[in-house]
Amino acid sequence: MKLAVVGCTGMVGTKMLEVLAEHQFDIDELIPTASEKSVGKEVEYRGKKFKVVSLATAVEQKPDIAIFSAGGSVSLEWAPKFAEVGTRVVDNSSAWRMNPNHKLVIPEINGESLTKEDYIIANPNCSTIQLLMVLSPLHSAYTINKVVVSTYQSITGSGVKAVTQLEDEEKGVDNPRRLYPHQIYKNALPQCDDFTDNGYTKEEMKLHNETKKILNDNGVDVSATAVRVPVLGGHSESVYIEFLEQVTPDMVKEILTDLSGLVVVDNPQKSEYPMPIAAHDKDDVFVGRIRQDLSNPKGVHLWIVADNIRKGAATN
Repeated sequence: MKLAVVGCTGMVGTKMLEVLAEHQFDIDELIPTASEKSVGKEVEYRGKKFKVVSLATAVEQKPDIAIFSAGGSVSLEWAPKFAEVGTRVVDNSSAWRMNPNHKLVIPEINGESLTKEDYIIANPNCSTIQLLMVLSPLHSAYTINKVVVSTYQSITGSGVKAVTQLEDEEKGVDNPRRLYPHQIYKNALPQCDDFTDNGYTKEEMKLHNETKKILNDNGVDVSATAVRVPVLGGHSESVYIEFLEQVTPDMVKEILTDLSGLVVVDNPQKSEYPMPIAAHDKDDVFVGRIRQDLSNPKGVHLWIVADNIRKGAATN
């Protein structure tokens, strides 16, 4: 097994190496890969040092699998080049997600859809992954008609520059090259990614579009408001789900309990509910605050939390 990690020096790439080591993924040869400016740098994997190589060099080595987290433009250019030499590419960018010729996969939900003909496989958006881990089993049991979600997304979803901005602002250091249009320290920004012509951001539209593709059902409508918050540990989502029939919180809990990769934490009387700080460095998705809508017997509210760098990217 020859495996390349493309974007290995970035926040997600580093976490990918960590997760591969933790899960003792069976690799005979690791090919750490990054942009030209990182070529020659060293990364550590399972106690050994490896030198970073260029994308061209990695393609020449014909890895069996290439895990990409290097941005959409890099994926569009290089994923086909890897596929041409027989490499299976799993891409973490948005480049291939809505391409009808490529699968958009969450292993627990639609991993069985993959075939030997799939050489470029798309990894969903981080907030979509944790949402669908809950929606998919519920949709299979009781058809979902409508979803309204508000996300509270960690700055780690924006990469190292966002973390630097928060740290600088916390210290009172003026950084003219800040990533966000406003201060993030002690603040909440109702903008994740750029705005589109319809008033929604790209992040919000990803939740809308990717949900339909993964569930293979255009009848499930998702409206989202994505908010960036000064949190390091993970993404949180407040979700309203409307079903075609009356569904109670107990019915929801029964479906969601004992599912692989999903943990129900729902004991509000003892202040037990999912939180980013508790989800940090975990591979599971956590769900709680499950309750009936006060005006609609077909509606249920719940709260979903996951580590966006792990389950939202590297682990998936």
